[in-house]
Amino acid sequence: MDSTQNYNPEQLTATAFKVREHIIRMSTDGGCFIGASLSAVDLIVYLYNNFLNITADNLDDENRDYLFLSKGHDVPALYGTLAELGILETERLQNHLSINDHIYWHPNTKIPGIEFHSGSLGHLPSVAIGVAMDIKLRGGNNKVICILGDGELNEGTCWEAMLVANAYKLDNLIFVVDRNQFQANIRTEELIPLEPLADKFAAFGAAVKRIDGHNFDALHEAFSAYPFHPGKPNVVIADTMRGKGLPSIQERADRWFCNFSGDEIDQLLLELHGNHTTQLTSETLIVR
Repeated sequence: MDSTQNYNPEQLTATAFKVREHIIRMSTDGGCFIGASLSAVDLIVYLYNNFLNITADNLDDENRDYLFLSKGHDVPALYGTLAELGILETERLQNHLSINDHIYWHPNTKIPGIEFHSGSLGHLPSVAIGVAMDIKLRGGNNKVICILGDGELNEGTCWEAMLVANAYKLDNLIFVVDRNQFQANIRTEELIPLEPLADKFAAFGAAVKRIDGHNFDALHEAFSAYPFHPGKPNVVIADTMRGKGLPSIQERADRWFCNFSGDEIDQLLLELHGNHTTQLTSETLIVR
């Protein structure tokens, strides 16, 4: 899909809201990594709807684009997005963690739309580089996205991958960092500080943009500028909020993985709906 066409922030907001509903419903009967999944929703929804050429009809087309979810524990956000795109049957989301399906805590290639399995962090940047190099060798125009967690950047393989991406001038590759400031149950800057993160990526040869990862206009402006610099791998650092959409768990270190009861799920859905209505009202007032 051409990122300059069909941009509709209101529709993206509505889709992101539905994806957040899916995530909340998957955080019971075994639970999921709800905080990080909620932080990545807007990124993934934007990419699939306004940047990547990936549809239910072209999954086997070698000319499609690719998205690799390296921070695999965010997969509920990806499952929900694939469901809203019609790539994954929505009713299958009810099978999360069921022994009768393949929908569980990390991506599985048996699910349509999943390009590569992940779970152990730090591995998919190298996989994405291999695909990007193959595309270059074939003379293709496919775009390759790899979504990384900020805590994942403690893995040395991520930085080794950046060196290789720069050496081979992979300007068809975009690393997107979901910068929600948390690694598991501690803030990144309290464990192994990452900042100044943009400067570090630039020092490794990347063309870097830093944006608000929950602002669709900012996302659209950034990705519409792709490729950011000829011959350089692209990096988007998206500043996000863990638990976005649920004030009761936002930015809470103890809410990185949750297994809620049915009653708690109902309350969280009510909270999501209430917060969504408040946001829409505030935006309307600002516009007026």
